[in-house]
Amino acid sequence: MSTKNDLNPWGVLMLDTQFPRYPGDIGCPLGWPVALMYQKVSGMFPQEIVRTPESLKQHQVLPAFVKAGRQLVDQGAKALTTSCGFLVLQQRELQDALPVPVRTSSLLLLPKLLAMYQTVGVLTMDESALSEAHFWAAGVMPQDMSRLRVQGVDRQSVFAHAIMGNCAQMDFEAAQQSVLSAAMRLKQKAPDLKHVVLECTNMPPYAGAIELETGWQLHSLHQLLTTSSAEASK
Repeated sequence: MSTKNDLNPWGVLMLDTQFPRYPGDIGCPLGWPVALMYQKVSGMFPQEIVRTPESLKQHQVLPAFVKAGRQLVDQGAKALTTSCGFLVLQQRELQDALPVPVRTSSLLLLPKLLAMYQTVGVLTMDESALSEAHFWAAGVMPQDMSRLRVQGVDRQSVFAHAIMGNCAQMDFEAAQQSVLSAAMRLKQKAPDLKHVVLECTNMPPYAGAIELETGWQLHSLHQLLTTSSAEASK
């Protein structure tokens, strides 16, 4: 028998990747509170997407994602998301081009969180590439930028190397330590921080360990898709 979630699947616009997907990762359907269906966008590798706005525009990624989004809608997807938070830069364009709700990134949670809390953290794959333009695209107001606390993972870490290098293998324990190290650096910079958004869709598998180590409340694509589905069903 089909469940309500099965009848309202989220289509996931997947980057062209081969690295392992652990439960909690957007590329692994296990443990998600919503049904997921997938469409890989060929040729769109992590290094092409985790970029500054200027570089992303040069790669003209939008047509490929629109095409893949239409394929997912034709297959029955009732809403769409992506496998990389940096695609928030395409939020407006994808929503304008596609006939179902689009939620590109967990960064879209930031405006509501900033309305409730004085400071909000962001753990990201690449701190240097995540710019004000990404936050503006997520709906963050210019006057609220100073209340964000951002930290990326070490570029030489196991986690970053495996994902950005699109490696076929990645050690879970070592990757978790990579993300935990970034979390602890953020905690040192902002010791009073309580709420943190995981920009990277590959970080939720380590959420339990991060929360245990830091005491934070984490917010991720899990929360965004769940709340969006609940709002749509009202």
